Amino acid sequence: MKRILITGGAGFVGSHLCEELLNQGNDVICLDNYFTGSKQNIKHLLDNHSFEVVRHDVTTPLFFEVDEIYNMACPASPVHYQYNGIKTIKTSVMGAINTLGLAKRTKAKILQASTSEIYGDPDVHPQPESYWGNVNTLGPRACYDEGKRCAETLFMNYHMQNNVRIKIARIFNTYGPRMHPDDGRVVSNFIVQALLGKEITVFGDGSHTRSFQYISDLISGLTKLMGTPDDFTGPVNIGNPVEVSVGDLAEKIIKMTDSKSKIIHLPLPTDDPKQRRPDITLAKTTLSWQPVIGLEEGLSKTIEYFRGTIKS
Repeated sequence: MKRILITGGAGFVGSHLCEELLNQGNDVICLDNYFTGSKQNIKHLLDNHSFEVVRHDVTTPLFFEVDEIYNMACPASPVHYQYNGIKTIKTSVMGAINTLGLAKRTKAKILQASTSEIYGDPDVHPQPESYWGNVNTLGPRACYDEGKRCAETLFMNYHMQNNVRIKIARIFNTYGPRMHPDDGRVVSNFIVQALLGKEITVFGDGSHTRSFQYISDLISGLTKLMGTPDDFTGPVNIGNPVEVSVGDLAEKIIKMTDSKSKIIHLPLPTDDPKQRRPDITLAKTTLSWQPVIGLEEGLSKTIEYFRGTIKS
């Protein structure tokens, strides 16, 4: 049994990670300030004696005795991270400093939830871990993109200078149950709009692409990465390499929900990436990992979740 700290543990991804690590027989500490996380996401875990919840903000120091740390804390959708850009940068940078400081003191292994957004609007396709990215440091998305890039730098420097055992996961678009219905991401947006019979809002002409992975595939990749030998730090792309246009995704969701919604087109947001697809060669060879849930299967489960959420 390990004692594991998950920052951002009440969020969409964090709550699924808490659940999986508890199922593996670990003691889990869920830390969250509930800016985008929700107590509802972890309500079903509260009766588990191996689970505890702490309300705390990662921008202030942490004092725990733990074996492993998953640093998941940071708003991840444009609607939320652009709401307070300074707070977003602080969460990424100070959160990394504080969790790394804890890992250094306790000699814990620590995983950073980085993002495909560090590649920006990529000139290389698909994106391998060796690609340095194409990011506008002054744009509206920079608070998130640059915050995560700086966090990766901090992780690598703590590893090189202080021998902290680190892992860096670059997470690509993920969807599934417990997504926030108003987070502005295309999967949740389209599903909620379709179920409510509202217009489906596609930004741009719909030709820009994304690669979507189901939440259980991501959780499997994260836990496999944490279990790799100490001399492997990453970064590793964790994502589904099957690419789909946003327009095609909207059409698929309309069909799967049997909705009468119509698609409307709005201007593309500033610095929105035109393409996004991971090269997962490293994940396949090093983690023996690749996604197993197809898009239709994952969307079906997510639609079922949102049907229940809207009814309640």
